[in-house]
Amino acid sequence: MAQFLQSFCFGNYILSVALLSWLAAQVAKTLINYFLSGKFDAERLWGAGGMPSAHSALVCSAFLAAAKREGVHSPIFAFAFILAAIVMYDAMGVRRETGEQAKVLNKMFEKDANAQDGEYKKLKEQVGHTPIEVLSGALLGILIAVLIPVPSPAG
Repeated sequence: MAQFLQSFCFGNYILSVALLSWLAAQVAKTLINYFLSGKFDAERLWGAGGMPSAHSALVCSAFLAAAKREGVHSPIFAFAFILAAIVMYDAMGVRRETGEQAKVLNKMFEKDANAQDGEYKKLKEQVGHTPIEVLSGALLGILIAVLIPVPSPAG
């Protein structure tokens, strides 16, 4: 397993940990959605929004992997930390608000379409995240980064 992780993503530890965290969050999101709704929705495997936040898992695992690999005083750690803060803030702010606005617009369009026998394209409502979804994604990413050791240098 360690050999596979070392060669995954061109041997780039930070990228490997981040992508593995994203994948774990997307699979968890799909399973949680299945258990809550009783139906399998393949879109949850790549879609945004929902529990846990895959974006938060990805950026938090990247910043912790950067800390483990490069140290907390490195520019790559600083960049990864700032990126994580921006992504999580955006997920709870702008993206979440976009989803809330889509719900209102969909209701308006649905009423109008029913009155006029028209069709409309429903806007995607599950775009952003609640704070608990962001926190759960962040914790998942941190856990994965903690569990995957930094490979020893090839020698």
